[in-house]
Amino acid sequence: MGFLYDAYIRSYSLNTEDDADFFQYIDDLYFREELQGMSVYPQHGDINRVQHILSVAYLSYVLAKKYNARVKEVCRGAILHDLFYYDWHVGEKGHRLHGYRHPGFALKNARALTVLNKIEEDIIKRHMWPLTPTPPRYKESYIVTLADKYCAWQEILICRIKSHREKFQKNLNTLNKVREL
Repeated sequence: MGFLYDAYIRSYSLNTEDDADFFQYIDDLYFREELQGMSVYPQHGDINRVQHILSVAYLSYVLAKKYNARVKEVCRGAILHDLFYYDWHVGEKGHRLHGYRHPGFALKNARALTVLNKIEEDIIKRHMWPLTPTPPRYKESYIVTLADKYCAWQEILICRIKSHREKFQKNLNTLNKVREL
């Protein structure tokens, strides 16, 4: 397995004690009710939005360290990239063109929670590229964009393909047993 898949699996068993280096960048945001409350919304299949954004943030963290990017901005932008308060699967009029519009909703909501710098704003605003026309400006934005696509792809495979779901569950169980030792 590749390091991205390994990081993706690990994102499902993170904790503040063992993964303190990662959580130091996001704990002021991740544990807020505005963010935790999004666990009621599905993201892809059975994966809820909070798990999705945590996976994206953790993969982004791993990539930022590997490629010498600004880790703090990557983690904070990633944890806020899908900060919108509705189920995009429900066919309401306001949810039309969700893929194009939700980065703007997320940016507005993120600004209401915290002060963002230009890199964090770019991460949130541009994470849907190439679906949205304007490409990211910063290396950090590309990292989160790629992590988001990878996580979405994994989530869809887990939910739709039985063999992939079984492999994922087996790998997660193995990781959890190792972490318990």
